[in-house]
Amino acid sequence: MVSNSMVSSDNVTVKSQLGGMQVVEYKRDMSVNALMSKMEFFCSQMNVNRRQLVLNLNGNSYMIQAGAMQWIQGSVKMDTGIKPGKILGKMMGAAVTGETMAKPIYSGMGQMMLEPTYRHILLTDLDEWNGNVVLDDGLFLACDAGLEHKIVKRSNVATAVLGGEGIFNLSVNGRGILALESIVPKEEILEITLQNDMIKIDGNMAMAWSGSLDFTVEKSAKSLIGSAVSGEGFVNVYRGTGKIWMAPLLSSGSAGETNTSENASEGNTGSAAGKGGTLERLEKLSSFLDKFT
Repeated sequence: MVSNSMVSSDNVTVKSQLGGMQVVEYKRDMSVNALMSKMEFFCSQMNVNRRQLVLNLNGNSYMIQAGAMQWIQGSVKMDTGIKPGKILGKMMGAAVTGETMAKPIYSGMGQMMLEPTYRHILLTDLDEWNGNVVLDDGLFLACDAGLEHKIVKRSNVATAVLGGEGIFNLSVNGRGILALESIVPKEEILEITLQNDMIKIDGNMAMAWSGSLDFTVEKSAKSLIGSAVSGEGFVNVYRGTGKIWMAPLLSSGSAGETNTSENASEGNTGSAAGKGGTLERLEKLSSFLDKFT
């Protein structure tokens, strides 16, 4: 667990803990000069604090985002996490999701500390997602090494472009703990549970959702005229049984950062048509990627 010398400081607190993962938070940044002290003071008052993820290894293994490791203590070894024959698929998957190509795996006996971040570190158990969760781009930080990673694509490229959610996403499957790096705190996340139901979301505020849910992009009203009159245009629709993490207080959406002015322009049906050539190429790319993932 976190070393006694760290938690004994009145400036450090264990924010959350799940399995062998712990999130530590620094109440204020003390390594500042006189010029930066005023800004750092107000940062501490507004919950803009540095946070780090601690991974405790007791014969188990963790997979982390490449370049995230800060220090390691104990008998810990590292593996690249890339299997022979999967390099091309990893490269293409990284290109379309924004994730790193290699996610190194650390195993053994000891402790790891990941690099500090001002983002919020969220811990979740995949049992809460029935073993399958789909993530918005850039959220993955670390997980139990036994979890499987897959690149999933939308069934229809045109609807993905209209919805602002991207064509490809990272899907994490199995049983274990997952750590996410979020631009919003857990307190602002709205958790929505669906039981053979549906929800319509205007904009890409969904951060993570159960892999069992069916995602489509549809008109906000029955007709294009109705959608135009409502001012909503197209909306993201999730159907089925599962749950969604949504960041409704973030004006720019979730990790995809689609702003509200872009959401308002989703009703322009000509925009998708004008991208016909691009959409066709993306469909070919997604079909090719399927061979390697």
